[in-house]
Amino acid sequence: MQSKGLIKFLVAVVTLACLYSLSFTFVTRKVESDAAKHAAGDIAKEKAYLDSISGEVVYNLGVAKYTYRECKALELPLGLDLKGGMNVTMEISLDELIRNLANNPKDEKFNTALASALQKSKSSNKYVVDLFIDEYKASGASTSLASFFATKDNSGLINATSSEADVKNFLYKEADNAIQNSYKVLRTRIDKFGVASPNIQIQQGTNRILIELPGVNDEGRVRKLLQGSAKLEFFETHSNFEIYPILENVNRTLAGTLKPENTPTVQKDTVATDSTKNDDNLLANLGANTNASDSSSVVEANLAAENPLFSVLMPSVYQAENGQQQLAPGPQVGISHLKDTAKVNAYLARPEVKSLLPANLKLLWAVKPEKRSPDFLPLYAIRTVGGESGSVLTGDVITDAKDDFDQQTNSPVVSMSMNSIGAREWRKITAKAAPNKEAIAIVLDGVVYSAPNVQTEIANGSSSISGNFEIEDTKDLANVLKAGRLPTTAKIVEEAIVGPSLGQAAIDAGVDSAVIGLIVVMIFMVAYYNRGGIAANIAVIFNVFFLMGILASLNAVLTLPGIAGIVLTMGTAVDANVLIYERIREELRLGKGIRQAIADGYKHAMPSILDSQITTFLVGVVLFFFGSGPILGFATTLMIGIITSLFTSIFISRLIFEYMLSKDMKISVSFPWSENTLTNANFQFIKKRKTFYIASAVAVVISLFFIFTKGFTLGVDFQGGRTYTVSYEKPVDLEDVRKNLDATFNSTTEVKTFGSSNQVRITTTYHIDETSDEADAEVLGKLNEGLSKIQDNKYDILSSQKVGPSIASDIKDRATWSGIISILIIAAYILIRFHKWQYSVGAAIATIHDAVILLGLFSILDGIVPFSLDIDQHFVAAILTVIAYSVNDTVVVFDRLREFLGKPNAHNKDFGETVNHAINSTLSRTIITSLTIIFVLAVLFVFGGEVIRGFSFAILIGIVVGTYSSVVLAAPSVYDLRGGKHIAQASTPAKAKVAIP
Repeated sequence: MQSKGLIKFLVAVVTLACLYSLSFTFVTRKVESDAAKHAAGDIAKEKAYLDSISGEVVYNLGVAKYTYRECKALELPLGLDLKGGMNVTMEISLDELIRNLANNPKDEKFNTALASALQKSKSSNKYVVDLFIDEYKASGASTSLASFFATKDNSGLINATSSEADVKNFLYKEADNAIQNSYKVLRTRIDKFGVASPNIQIQQGTNRILIELPGVNDEGRVRKLLQGSAKLEFFETHSNFEIYPILENVNRTLAGTLKPENTPTVQKDTVATDSTKNDDNLLANLGANTNASDSSSVVEANLAAENPLFSVLMPSVYQAENGQQQLAPGPQVGISHLKDTAKVNAYLARPEVKSLLPANLKLLWAVKPEKRSPDFLPLYAIRTVGGESGSVLTGDVITDAKDDFDQQTNSPVVSMSMNSIGAREWRKITAKAAPNKEAIAIVLDGVVYSAPNVQTEIANGSSSISGNFEIEDTKDLANVLKAGRLPTTAKIVEEAIVGPSLGQAAIDAGVDSAVIGLIVVMIFMVAYYNRGGIAANIAVIFNVFFLMGILASLNAVLTLPGIAGIVLTMGTAVDANVLIYERIREELRLGKGIRQAIADGYKHAMPSILDSQITTFLVGVVLFFFGSGPILGFATTLMIGIITSLFTSIFISRLIFEYMLSKDMKISVSFPWSENTLTNANFQFIKKRKTFYIASAVAVVISLFFIFTKGFTLGVDFQGGRTYTVSYEKPVDLEDVRKNLDATFNSTTEVKTFGSSNQVRITTTYHIDETSDEADAEVLGKLNEGLSKIQDNKYDILSSQKVGPSIASDIKDRATWSGIISILIIAAYILIRFHKWQYSVGAAIATIHDAVILLGLFSILDGIVPFSLDIDQHFVAAILTVIAYSVNDTVVVFDRLREFLGKPNAHNKDFGETVNHAINSTLSRTIITSLTIIFVLAVLFVFGGEVIRGFSFAILIGIVVGTYSSVVLAAPSVYDLRGGKHIAQASTPAKAKVAIP
């Protein structure tokens, strides 16, 4: 084996890297287990415990130390279907943005075109901007479109003579800015909400933002938080010197109010200002409080009792040249540990404290910690000047903002421009602040993003904001400033809520199916391949370990379909080993020794291994780019699993064999009973191909008949509407539930059993076109009204999902294109690898056959089998996976055919016999691989849980159909497409450009 030392080194490095990546998950699980024990079922107490240690080191590697918060950010996060929580898709209102950019014109054709574009966007995958321009052109309007957007605010970007292309580019750019700015605002709001491991992504090519909030159970608060408009404001500020005496008074008042009776006191003075005496001891003690040892617990308690505010909010100070601490200049009045900010807020909200604070004072937190103190958040003193909010200026006056670079100081800055109204007010504001270089705070949604000092009066509205910035800081601040320019709302168009009990059930089902699937695969491999099966099993264990480690290193979210992907990976991980072992057995039958048979077996199996796995990987890529939500988790797992499977089955199993050979250990890849399984198979597939064609044609016709007559039950993500999972205390009659809900909603309601007889899944299209909070509340109210009519049977809503019609249409379009593109990509790959279009067409015939029959079975069995067969994103993932595995089998046959046709004198043999021989010689591998996958899919179907039962059923049936088509349709189709002609030397195999061990 070549490069054995390098491979060993690589295995060791990957193993250590995966151990490192997974170790953070082990640490956080241990900490959270301790928190659960400490809280004894009290959720608030458990959260408080975790908050209190968020900044403490919980993982010490010697060379590096990690806090709980850092470990949490590096762990393998669980998706909502496993952990529970809320999944939301926000859609940015581009129609509102277009109106704002045009200054809300009254032109009838403009508004009609915009309204029509918005309506068409609900059933089209075209962008709102494109639809609007098309509709306006079709209206026959004589006014140029550019004239609407040539306003003063847009003067630097577009004018009245701009072309249609210029208008489109302008709208595209502004739409992208709106989406990016909305993302920034939502990101900040969610960070302030305190969700652990949130996932926020812009869905590329759309005006939507996907948000996953694990563990959230206050849905109403989340909706209100996410759907509010961004509010950017500029405020004058108070100085630290002004506010410290006030905070000192607050501290004394709290000490008197909260001070327990008979608590020992510690004599402390106050911090010096121009009129007060400096006390270094107080500041030093306050600063040291966070690192005090257990032996000083009494002193800590006394300090906290005497200084309740200053024990959680350290005043902003610095060390002067004389070594003494002085109050720092500027509007920052203190810093607080992240875990203590809630306590500071609670103190400041107390009635006796509010009475001490001036009416023109607001205390606002910074948006994020300082880089030098990542666990501490600054607090700023904001001066209000009357009016509703007290700001001196709002963000709607900003015409542009961008990150820039100051050539003189060689540092990043932010350039900001204002309209004429803003420039006039800005001149007054800066003129007032400039003499004393006072700070102006930039506040978005109630948090301070920056508080730069004003150096000079700014007369023209063009400002440059500088500071201790890094490039990313200036990008963020520029986005914040642009967020207030043209307010546009974001609304929830898709929503899913999963209760923790349903999430825990999914975890249990997923773990059970993974463990049982692993055991089944390992038993089968040893039972069929003897000691070779042991080597394959070790490779499978390494494969799962590497797969989990890579997922953790990528911070990929583990979902229930992702677990299904892991289970499938265990089944397909042995595919390469099966190909290798079958070739080793062939070499042994030729009389070769075991060492040479192993070397040649790996060598000759390599082209088939690569071709079969690459085709599956390509389908994973399509799923990744076209899927959303949990399907992304499945696609990620599938692609990584293929890579790790190739690595482990080719290299690790080979290392094991090399070790066994070096120790003169006996190596066997079969038992006596399995040694000659299908060895001399000589089924006449070519001669009987027309019989198979007729059988397949009949199956396809029946499938198409049911598809076009009975149709399907579409999942909520394909048709829109709302779906709820409801659990009753006792079994319920579906017809009773359906009648009650039909009467309540005054429309047809879909009700299906979901797992056990006391759980149902309910889908309604009532208010399908409305996604407002009011509509949600009305639908939920009617649902509860209908459910409560089942007497003496309490119920609980475990999960809910809402999908608007526009996003449902988009999902359907993406699903359709993903299927078409998958088949085209696979056909193109096969054409490149095999050099003949007949191979591509033969593979396409087999895959289309499999897809049609699978669709037909879902139509025929819907409503008959006791589990859901909805056509949704999970089904699309399943059918594409079936296509991939069908092509996997087909390519193995093609590879063997290509090998036979490349042999000397192959042109003298009958082509039909050559094709037939290729099918028969790979039959053992085809059946064994299919059996291993069928075994794990059966486990997934039985133990994987109700959520993915339809998904696993689709792949299970699809693998059976795919195995059939790859044997009796694909290669025989190649024979007929060539008219039975010989195609020998033109199809010589392309050399695999990889080192063969």
